[in-house]
Amino acid sequence: MSPDDPDAGAGPDPADDDVRTVASWIDEAHAITVLTGAGISTDSGIPDFRGPNGVWTKNPAAEKQATLQNYLADSEVRVLAWRARMDHRSWGAEPNQGHRALVQLERRRKLVSLLTQNVDGLHHDAGSDPDKIVEVHGTIREVACLECDYRDDMGVVLDRVRLGEDDPPCPECGGILKSATISFGQQLVARDLMRAQIAAENCDLMLAVGTTLAVYPIAAVVPAAKSAGARIVIVNAEPTEMDHLADMVLRRSISEVLPQICGGAPRLV
Repeated sequence: MSPDDPDAGAGPDPADDDVRTVASWIDEAHAITVLTGAGISTDSGIPDFRGPNGVWTKNPAAEKQATLQNYLADSEVRVLAWRARMDHRSWGAEPNQGHRALVQLERRRKLVSLLTQNVDGLHHDAGSDPDKIVEVHGTIREVACLECDYRDDMGVVLDRVRLGEDDPPCPECGGILKSATISFGQQLVARDLMRAQIAAENCDLMLAVGTTLAVYPIAAVVPAAKSAGARIVIVNAEPTEMDHLADMVLRRSISEVLPQICGGAPRLV
């Protein structure tokens, strides 16, 4: 190696040591709870919300459509929301290696609960056990009436929009329809929150992936797991609200690093 080589004398990348350390922690763990946010799906072509290229960063008006009060009060907001659902990136998206790595973690009998803030359904598509998934913010793949118990596949209502209904009403009561996602100002499902809390309190390692940990109440599972004695590992491109609680923070590509840490620590021979 030339003495003028900028890499001359450079030692091992400390980040690689961090990855190996986390992989060894996962090897040792018996009950892992994973919390995922929008960052795990960006490599599948679905933009996040508040990142540099996020949906709400580029188009603040889009956040208005995600606020229940605005959605209920303004038919034009609903019309725009239905158009946005028609073009949602999740319809053509496929799981990436990050989603698939969590399936591998499940097959190793390590993962006991997969909590997700995402509504895109990609954890299901990747093959994660539906009984282990808790979609705390709902799903875009279904539609629900805000006034009765009607619920159906989203495609059924999108077909009505394609046929010219700008703001399709509920076919059973005539009420307002919305994707079965949790909007700002809308109550989360109490059973889902309870499942998330139990999963946090009973894991020995919590892996928070692709989330800024700024949205409550789901972000509270991280300090809950920490208080219960679990190791905390955060994988996110940007700093989070809870980096100070983490035993390790990995600033790496999620779709690249999750396969490295979930597949098992490398063995020295």
